[in-house]
Amino acid sequence: MRRAARSLAQATNDQRRAVLLRVAERLDATMPELLGVNADEVAAYEESGPGRDRLTLNEARVAAMSQALREIAGVPDPLFEVCDQDVRPNGLRVERVRVPLGVIGVVYENRPNVTSDVAGLCIRSGNAAYLRGSSSAMRTNAFIVELWREALVAEGLPEDAVALVRDPSHETATAFMQMTSVLDCLIPRGGPSLIAAMREHARVPYVLDGDGNCHVYVDEFADLAKAVAIVKNAKTSRPGVCNAAETVLVHQKVADAFLPELARAIPEVELRADERARVVLPDARVATREDFENEFLDMILAVKVVSSLDEAVAHVATYGTGHSEAIVSEDHENAEAWIRRVDAAAVLVNASTRFIDGGELGLGGEVGISTQKLHARGPMGLRELTCLKWVVRGEGQIR
Repeated sequence: MRRAARSLAQATNDQRRAVLLRVAERLDATMPELLGVNADEVAAYEESGPGRDRLTLNEARVAAMSQALREIAGVPDPLFEVCDQDVRPNGLRVERVRVPLGVIGVVYENRPNVTSDVAGLCIRSGNAAYLRGSSSAMRTNAFIVELWREALVAEGLPEDAVALVRDPSHETATAFMQMTSVLDCLIPRGGPSLIAAMREHARVPYVLDGDGNCHVYVDEFADLAKAVAIVKNAKTSRPGVCNAAETVLVHQKVADAFLPELARAIPEVELRADERARVVLPDARVATREDFENEFLDMILAVKVVSSLDEAVAHVATYGTGHSEAIVSEDHENAEAWIRRVDAAAVLVNASTRFIDGGELGLGGEVGISTQKLHARGPMGLRELTCLKWVVRGEGQIR
């Protein structure tokens, strides 16, 4: 795969774009066959809930996959972009340019759309993609990977620039995380058990796509109708994803007015409330510490009443995972304080946490959302799949 990565790094922008556009066309053309393969795997999947939802493809999701590839193809080429430049006193011209990372390994669970999205981002940024999905989506992933390999060959590029691990065993996953001779970077896309395994076993440098214990804080100066709509969207539009809200924090001055309206707006959601919130929501289940720690990925929402913005910030610092944190407030100073004080990859003011997504933020797509602080933080698009190379041009200078 390293040879394939080197060839891809030298491919032209037009070649890399053409591969993505070819796969987009093939996804549209083969949709009935792809959905049939996926339906068989969904039927064989024994669990219910968010896992089944993540595994399932439908016409809209396949169309979104092909559209994402067209959008990524339309994003400006990140390779050899000059990030900064200088001329030294001795006449040396110094600049830093973007270059590919090399071979990117991605370990993920269930989501077959990740197979296409990741391959597209890697190819567009000049990287080879080595993919290790879950056993439950093996046939669906293999179908999608074959479209990529065919498109690469059609554009004169090595098919091994996109490859799939066919052995789904845990032993193979561990070995994959230790392939320092092949992989330049690892990115996990999954739950706590996958992240724990990565931290324990990985020898390849990794960027964590971490848990999303996201919060919405409804400030005392919030527009309550706006707040209800934002919390409803953040919780219910797709509860099984990392940018869904898991806890709503409500200032005590608006709790009596806001919480009943929220409960009426989301009757399908199980509310787990602290003691102060249960005064207003007596039918809510009593929230435990574990409820505030959990990423539910389900129709469950923890609720806490706080006495101040300070208490809300402190709660996020205690329980948040550094993903996405939102405030609903019409007070400029409180909103700016939230932006400055909350430590997360993304903070939002008067908007749903569901917007923290590469496609929604104009990246075309993302390989994951980093909750780390080194190299990449937040949605990882094309630029986050590159590193910087120093280029020094001289005219015979010696030191």
